[in-house]
Amino acid sequence: MEMKADDYDTRDTRDVLRPLVFRVPEKVPAIVREVLLERGWTEFDKKEQDDADWNLYWRNSPFRMTDHYSIKPWQRLNHYPEAIRITRKDYLARHLKRMKGAYGSALYEFSPMAFIMPNDYVKFIAEYSKDRQSVGRRPSYWICKPVDLSRGRGILIFQNIKDLVYDCAVVVQKYISNPLLISGYKLDLRLYVCVTSFCPLTVYTYEEGLVRFATEKFDLSSLDNVYAHLTNTSINKYGASYKAYKEGIGYGCKWTFSKFRSYLRIFGVDDMLLWQKINNIVILTLLALTPLPEASNCFELFGFDILIDDKFKPWLLEVNYNPALCLDCSIDDTVKRKLLHDVVELLNYKHSDTFRQNQVSGTKTGRRQEPWSMAGESATEEAPGILTCQKVAKCTSASSGQPARQAASRSIRKVAALTKKTSRARPIKTRTSQLRERMNIQKIPSQAKAEVKNKQIPGAGHSPCMSAQLSRWLPTPDFCNYELTTPPYFFSDKDQRPVSRVGDFVLIFPFNDAALQASRNGIDVKSILKEISKLVSKQLPSKQQNTKKRIDYLTS
Repeated sequence: MEMKADDYDTRDTRDVLRPLVFRVPEKVPAIVREVLLERGWTEFDKKEQDDADWNLYWRNSPFRMTDHYSIKPWQRLNHYPEAIRITRKDYLARHLKRMKGAYGSALYEFSPMAFIMPNDYVKFIAEYSKDRQSVGRRPSYWICKPVDLSRGRGILIFQNIKDLVYDCAVVVQKYISNPLLISGYKLDLRLYVCVTSFCPLTVYTYEEGLVRFATEKFDLSSLDNVYAHLTNTSINKYGASYKAYKEGIGYGCKWTFSKFRSYLRIFGVDDMLLWQKINNIVILTLLALTPLPEASNCFELFGFDILIDDKFKPWLLEVNYNPALCLDCSIDDTVKRKLLHDVVELLNYKHSDTFRQNQVSGTKTGRRQEPWSMAGESATEEAPGILTCQKVAKCTSASSGQPARQAASRSIRKVAALTKKTSRARPIKTRTSQLRERMNIQKIPSQAKAEVKNKQIPGAGHSPCMSAQLSRWLPTPDFCNYELTTPPYFFSDKDQRPVSRVGDFVLIFPFNDAALQASRNGIDVKSILKEISKLVSKQLPSKQQNTKKRIDYLTS
C-alpha cells in the first residue's frame, strides 16, 4: 500500500527515524563506509534485503545503463553515465582540442599542448622540430604520461626526443617548466568538484582541498628525479625527505587550501582572481563532456588537478574519476572526512527515502517528480509529498509523551532488521524511445531566450549561508528546532534553482540566470561560453598586474 504525504503525520517515530541504507563493494575506501556509519546509516545486506532496498550505491567502477534506467526515487548512484570521457588523459586531450577548434582558443588556453601517441607522432615531430629551430628561446621540456594510469605511474619527463620511450598509448604534453614554487618546492592543487546534474548542468566546487608538494626542490637539471617533479603523494611518501622537516613546507607533503590561502595573503597576494580562473577551468572542462545520456538520481565527484605557474596562471593537468580517498596523513582525514559528509548533504535525502518505496500514487519509479517552489515563490511553502521539518517535529513529539530526543534514540536502538519492500520496475528505455522523447521536447523561442536577464544568482560562488539538509539521522538536542533555510534541489527537477551553498560546497554553475536557462533543455554551449567571456572581461588588468608583482616577490 502506497503512503500519501498526509499519512506521514500518523507514522510511528520508529518509522520516521528509520536509517538510510548504503551499498559499497569491498574495494571502496574504508572512509566512505566510516562516514556513512557515523551518520547513522546501515550497510546493505543482500542476504536479508531486497535488491532495491538501499539508498546509496557507491563504487569505483561505472554503472551499467540498465542500472541507471532502473533507478528508484529513493536511490542515488555515485557515477554519471559516460563521465569517464574526461578522466582518461587521451579522452580529455581530445575533447579539449575539439572545443578549442569549435569555439576558439581564447577560453581554452588552460591545458598544455598535447599529442596522443602513437597516432599523433608525426604532428609531435613537427612541433618538436619547430620548437628546436626557434631562435633565441630555450628548447621546451616535455612530459609523457600513460593514458590510463594514475598515481604518477609511468611518467617520463624529457627534453631530447631520443629519451622518449613508451610501450603503450601515451599523451605527450609540453611540460610546465616554470611552476609556482614555495621555498623551492613544486606544488599542485587537488580540487574536488561535485556535479549533481548534467541537465541542467549543476556544478559545486569544494572550498577546502589539498595542496600537494614534491618532497625535493625543483631542479630542471635532474629530470629523472620524481621526488622533485611529481607531486603525487603515492610517490613522495616513499621519498627520503617525506618525513623530514622541510623549510617553508613542514613535515609530509600536504597543505590544506586554507593554509595556502593564508600563505598567499601574508605576502599580499589577492587570491580571489586565481579561484575565479580555476572555476572557469572547471566549467569549461565539463562543457567539453556534454551532452551525456539522460540519467536521474546520480552524481559525480571529480578530482581536478591544477598547477599554478610563476605568473599565477592555473593549468589543468588532469581530471580524476575516483579521486583518492585513502588517508595518508592527518590532513587527509581532516579534508576528506568532511568532504564526504558534505557530499551526503548535497544528495538531499528526505525522510520518505528511508521507507524505500513509492510514496505518492502515480509517481513514476525511476524519476523524482516532487513539486518544488519555483523562482520567486516562497521557499517555505509546503508541497505535497514532502515531509517538512515541522512535520518531523510533530511526528517526534507524538511518541507517548516522551521527550523527542529520548524517543528518537530509543526507536533507533529497536531497529534490528529492515523491512523488505517491493516496487514496480521501470520500463527500460530504448534508443528509439529516447529519440522520440527528445524530438517531442519543446524548443524555447529565440525571443524568449533574448529576454533572459543576466541577473546574478544570489550567493552563487560566495554565499556564506549553509544549506540545511535532512540527511543526518542521528538525533541531536536541537532536532525539533531544526528549520529548513534553503529549498532542496533534486537532480531531476529541471525547474528548481539549485541552492548556492551546501556545507563547504559552493555553487559555481549556473552562475547567473542566463547560464541556468542555457543548460535547462540541453546544453547551449555557445550561450554559456558567451556568459563566461563576460565574466572574464570583467577581470581588471590593474588587478592582474598587482598580483604579478606580488608573486614575483613571493617566489624571489
